[in-house]
Parts: sequence; C-alpha cells; structure tokens
Amino acid sequence: MSSVPRLVVAAPSSGSGKTTVATGLMAAFTARGLAVSPHKVGPDYIDPGYHALATGRVGRNLDAYLCGTELIGPLFAHGARGCDLAVVEGVMGLYDGAAGEGELASTAQVAKLLRAPVVLVVDASSQSRSVAALVHGFASWDPEVRIAGVILNKVASDRHEELLRDALDSSGVPVLGVLRRAPQVDTPSRHLGLVPVAERRAEAVAAVAAMAAQVSSGCDLDALFALARGAGALPGAAWDAAEAVDSPTHDHPTRPAEKRAPVVAVAGGEAFTFSYAEHAELLTAAGAEVVTFDPLRDEQLPDRTGGLVIGGGFPEVYAAELSANEPLRKAVTELASAGAPVAAECAGLLYLARELDGRPMCGVLDAVARMDERLTLGYRDAVALGDSSLAVAGTRMRGHEFHRTVVEPGAGESPAWGMRAPKRRVEGFVQQGVHASYLHTHWASEPGVARRFVERCLTS
Repeated sequence: MSSVPRLVVAAPSSGSGKTTVATGLMAAFTARGLAVSPHKVGPDYIDPGYHALATGRVGRNLDAYLCGTELIGPLFAHGARGCDLAVVEGVMGLYDGAAGEGELASTAQVAKLLRAPVVLVVDASSQSRSVAALVHGFASWDPEVRIAGVILNKVASDRHEELLRDALDSSGVPVLGVLRRAPQVDTPSRHLGLVPVAERRAEAVAAVAAMAAQVSSGCDLDALFALARGAGALPGAAWDAAEAVDSPTHDHPTRPAEKRAPVVAVAGGEAFTFSYAEHAELLTAAGAEVVTFDPLRDEQLPDRTGGLVIGGGFPEVYAAELSANEPLRKAVTELASAGAPVAAECAGLLYLARELDGRPMCGVLDAVARMDERLTLGYRDAVALGDSSLAVAGTRMRGHEFHRTVVEPGAGESPAWGMRAPKRRVEGFVQQGVHASYLHTHWASEPGVARRFVERCLTS
C-alpha cells in the first residue's frame, strides 16, 4: 500500500503547458526540501528527462496500454517509494488515449487508477468567460475523474486574470495558479518533439530553473500540496523487479550453473536517450551487471560485455559522429557475429543497419535506413514470429512506434514481429542473437524478456 501524496497535471489538449507546470512543480517542491517522485503518462521518453533534472530522481512512465492497467498502481508505488510527493504529468488532452480504445492509456484513466486529484492546466491566451464552460465540460465529463483545481497559463495581464477568475468563481473548481506568458521557459523542439536534456544540459538546467521560479511565484504551492495529501492510500504492493523476473507465471529454461554475472552493455549518451528505468532494473534482477556506454565517444564496449541493449534516441542527428567511431562499430559487429544477445529498438535498429542516410553504420543487419517525411506514430499489438534472444515464438507484447525514418531490408531477413494493428504486417529483424525492431516495448509487462536475455548472455 502506498500513501504518498500525489496529484496529476493534465490539460484539455497538447500544447497547453503541462510540461512547464509539471516540471516547475517538481522543481519548486524539490527546492522546498521534499523528495519528489516524477512520473509521465504514456510512452514519452523526453519529458521524464526534464523531470529527472527537476527532482534528482529517475523519471518514470505510467502506460496502461504497454503495461496493462493492473501494473499502473504497482509501478507508481515502486517509483514513489520513500518520497514526500509524487507529480504525474499527463499525456495529450485529459481524456485522450489509445486510438479506438476508449479511455485506455489516457491521463483520466491513470488518474482514476491512482485515485489522484487532477489539476487542469488551461491555455487562457485566447479566451475569457469561455474558460468556465471549458472547465465545466472537462470536470463533468467523467464523474470518477476529480478535477480539483485549475492553473491558468499564458495569461496576458492583470485585467485578463480578473476576467478569468470572475468567470470561474461559480464553476466549483478553484484557481490554484496563474502563469503569465514567459518565453524563457520554452524548450526547443524538432522532428520528434522536445530536444532531450542530454543534448542541451546547461540550457535545460536554466529552463527548469525558470519553470520553478514561474510556478513558485504564480501557484499556491501550499494548496497544491494539501490537495496531494488528500489523495489517500493506494492499495496493493509496489512492483519489484526481483519478484517480477522470478514470477512463476513466466516460464523460463533451467538456469545454467552459477557463473559470474554477465555484463550487459546499454547504449547511452546524447544519441541514445530513450529507455525505461525498469529495463535496467529487470536486467540487474535477472543476474546481469548493467554498464552504460556512449557510442559517440567510447571506442570499445565495456569489459566482459556478454550482451548489448541499444534503445531509442536520435542517431539520425548524430549519424556523422556515430559513423566516424569505427572502432566501436567494429566491436558491435564482432559481438553480434559471435552470437551474443543484442536487443535494439528504433534508434538501435538504425545503428545496426548497413548505413543511415548514406553514412556507414555497424552493418550487423543487411538493411539501409534513411530519414523520411512521414511520421510513424502509434500503439501496436505484436506477436513474436520466431524464437529470439528476447522471446519465444508466439509471445504477445504491446508496443509503440515513433519515428521519421524508414528501413529497407535486404533479401531473406527473418522478421521479429507480426503486427495486428492498425494493419497486419511484419516488422523488425531476428538474426542469430540479434533482435532489432522499431517497436518500443516496456519489459515490466513481460519480465521473461529480461530473464531470457540474461540467460542467453550466460549460454552464448
């Protein structure tokens, strides 16, 4: 059972200022000496980086589509363990979730699963009295969602604030903050959203400090903390990686005789910033020693590397630098050729290809990758088409795609996944110990993935 005070920061739509308010609240409460647990609804990898900068703690995702509704409470309790407050940033609009799936994976659903009050961030830049109708509509749409306060964003003047407050007086939803327009808190974006913290750390530190200052001066922090404390206890046990990998519900081969913990090298640095914290925790719980390396700078894999995990990120932005690091590309190729387990998602898939935008990559896969104008985005249902270092044939997982690149495979490649939605197709590569795909998955939903990967490290 978790009794950590908590609140959810939501909005009527994307672009309303959720990230500014949520990150500012995290930083402001941290500055008050509180241990703040940061969370993000949905599959977003970038916002949690700003959350981590604001709190000094790992940003964690809560995704009911990828992990299932039954894991939202346990994963939250795991991340919030020992904290004084948890702030959960929503995704898109409050009631927006997986397309065609009702409330599934929406901020509203997560708020209900967490029994948490919702603070609605409203972009008031082009309205006055209409704000009351908007707030009333959101507050009354689902009686199980408790919208307990409003923060007005992008307010133009004292007079504008007065008009907005007068309109909301009879709404029954209190105004807990008013933020003026402040370009200094804006963060730069590009083809897949905000630029990650790892690529602009000094500027990101300044931006988070500006968010904290704006929120501290414009919001009633005492009222917000009191609201969070009223959330009450959340029943159920916290998720535990060790218990998950040893769960009897997940069959696994007999473990080999005791050996020294295999090193699993995990790509990091500016080019590979997309990962879920639970993946490393599961690998560690399964018996691996997890070591991070930077493909932009490190010319060799970590000593004793027995397996390789290359997650998502922006290799297309750093294609020249990645290509120039020939010693590491060679080391990756040799490891894969030796049959070691290699798990690559999205950016990792591009790095393993023969080339990316005409620049040589590792050449582990007979495939060519290039940037594309079309954005591929959405949740996916997938089934493993064959045995691999991650899963046995028939394993079903849910994932998420988010990229502006395409990969043209060579002849005779074995696909990794069969997709069922939004249309039937095959995707990815399985080759010796390599499992490479565009699909981002959350291993907490299928802990056997981590256990199988580490077992393959021991036996390969």
